[in-house]
Amino acid sequence: MPARTAFTIETPAGPRTTSLAYERRGSGEPLLLLHGIGHHWQAWEPVLDVLAAERDVIAVDLPGFGTSEGLPKGLPYDLSTVVPVLGAFCRAVGLDRPHVAGNSLGGLLALELGRERLVRSVTALSPAGFWSEGERRYAFGTLRAMRGAALSLPVSVIERLSRTAAGRTALTSTIYARPARRSPEAVVAETLALREATGFHQTLAAGRTAVFRDDVTVPVTVAWGTRDRLLLRRQGVRAKHTLPAARLVRLPGCGHVPMNDDPALVARVILDGAR
Repeated sequence: MPARTAFTIETPAGPRTTSLAYERRGSGEPLLLLHGIGHHWQAWEPVLDVLAAERDVIAVDLPGFGTSEGLPKGLPYDLSTVVPVLGAFCRAVGLDRPHVAGNSLGGLLALELGRERLVRSVTALSPAGFWSEGERRYAFGTLRAMRGAALSLPVSVIERLSRTAAGRTALTSTIYARPARRSPEAVVAETLALREATGFHQTLAAGRTAVFRDDVTVPVTVAWGTRDRLLLRRQGVRAKHTLPAARLVRLPGCGHVPMNDDPALVARVILDGAR
């Protein structure tokens, strides 16, 4: 079972308490892992044990996702709110400027943590925020369709589809280049996480104006899957223009959530970035 920690955050209405769920493994320098919209910490499961062999790894459910609480009433799910929440979480679990790796929304949050110098290094896997307006609308439309499908399918149908490679492809091929590799149990769990994500719509709404334009002074690695169907890989070139000192890495054969498509490669990229 993942752990859970409660902590206080400042809001316009005064101090409020919230809590986040997380999985912690390994020892060494701390490494914080941030998943994408609609997912949960288990997105990192394919690489967790490899990372934990060298790092104190903390994979967290973002506010309103997985089993973490949503943000206190009235708080927007934007970068200016969620980044300080993650900073408060790090203090609550005793993390002093961890390394951070994030995927998609988590990649954008990781870069913001780097911009604020709250972390030692950043590895961003297909991070949000480097899109054109047309690319953003395409990605958000795709995400809404995935959420709608997850909400419309009975659990029994999700379970039945997950038992076959074709069914797992139907459910998850938007985010994985090799969806048949995902276990049936993981596909069921992440489809249910998508349908039950209380922060989904608020996060998507806040993301309409999310564009990353600033350089980051801590070491940054940006990695992009060559088969990313959600955030197209040309966005990685834009990221390199925005972050000229960043290391840009190609992930051959990987989709939008690359940890499952090539765990060994992704773990190596993260560990190299956190050295």
